[in-house]
Amino acid sequence: MNPEDLRADIPVLDRTAYMNTGAAGPSPTRVVEAGEDCLERHEYDAPVEEGMYPAAFETFDRTREAVADHLGATPEEVALTQSTTDGINRIAAGLDWEPGDRVVRTDLEHSSGILPWKRLARHGVETEVVESEAGRIDADAFAEAVEGAKLVCLSALTWTHGTLLPVRELTEIAHDAGALVLVDAVQCPGQMPVDVHEWGADFFAGAGHKWLLGPFGAGFLHVSPGAEARLEPAHIGYRSVEDPNAEEYAYEPGAHRLEVGTVSPVPYAGLREAIHLIEEIGYDTIEGRIERLTDRLKQGIVESDEAHLLSPREYESGLVSFVVDDPEATVERLAEEGVRIRDLPYPDGVVRASIHVFNTEGDVDELVDRL
Repeated sequence: MNPEDLRADIPVLDRTAYMNTGAAGPSPTRVVEAGEDCLERHEYDAPVEEGMYPAAFETFDRTREAVADHLGATPEEVALTQSTTDGINRIAAGLDWEPGDRVVRTDLEHSSGILPWKRLARHGVETEVVESEAGRIDADAFAEAVEGAKLVCLSALTWTHGTLLPVRELTEIAHDAGALVLVDAVQCPGQMPVDVHEWGADFFAGAGHKWLLGPFGAGFLHVSPGAEARLEPAHIGYRSVEDPNAEEYAYEPGAHRLEVGTVSPVPYAGLREAIHLIEEIGYDTIEGRIERLTDRLKQGIVESDEAHLLSPREYESGLVSFVVDDPEATVERLAEEGVRIRDLPYPDGVVRASIHVFNTEGDVDELVDRL
């Protein structure tokens, strides 16, 4: 598959210049059909064939394998979740917290990486925020902050600036200080290759409904080998344990202990197909096209009198943030004119365009012209 074939397979692109994949990516018909096929088989055929539970488990296993292969992991290291927020919360709820424990996060986190620590404050857990500059984290300030911390939460790719944080370097600093590391990496898979073992973080949360172009409801959580021993999951069910009928339960080894009970297999069938589709296009093609298109967009913003570029001028990702006079009104006007981007809650005055491999020069030029 090439970018033109992908674009032709996404029906919503007939009606809008869609540049909001950083929030949610529109699924191709092929992905939707994979979910539909799974639903029909599960509800029409499985009851009289292998059974509905075995059919669902087969889908979970195949999707877990696809996610693991895509991230350079093993299936035993992957738990299926509903979203990035869900995955982060499973880690936050599974660690043994005591009053006085500290979490360190950056000021670049999405609410997914902020709210769980606010809740833990009720139990005496403290949060320290590392301030950034233009979407960057100072390594010395970070090292000072993580001394004595129990957990560090950081984004691999900032949703505000589109900047890549040096995950491996920051992880090594945190580990040297004795802290665990939880990475929100939802903005990465689908637009750039990820190898979780190269990063070295203890936990990695992501989801399929953004750059992977999968459906809502299918997320994934990578747990580094051995890190599961630090977790006592807050919830337990037949998918969490080795034998649900045993008198004394034993958690599943690896990440599987973080899965709980019955969920629909449909989103996971869609996620698996979405991963296959991204792999068919290939990350060389995806990154090359995103770089060319974001460079074109940034040049247009730099030359515009109506906007000021916030993201780095050089390529780092498909997220391009820029400052306008009235973000909400700008986004609403553009939507009425057939161009879809979003405004951000912070920094002030910022809107963000997300450029994926299915976008075209025409999409970019239309956005710049309408600004």
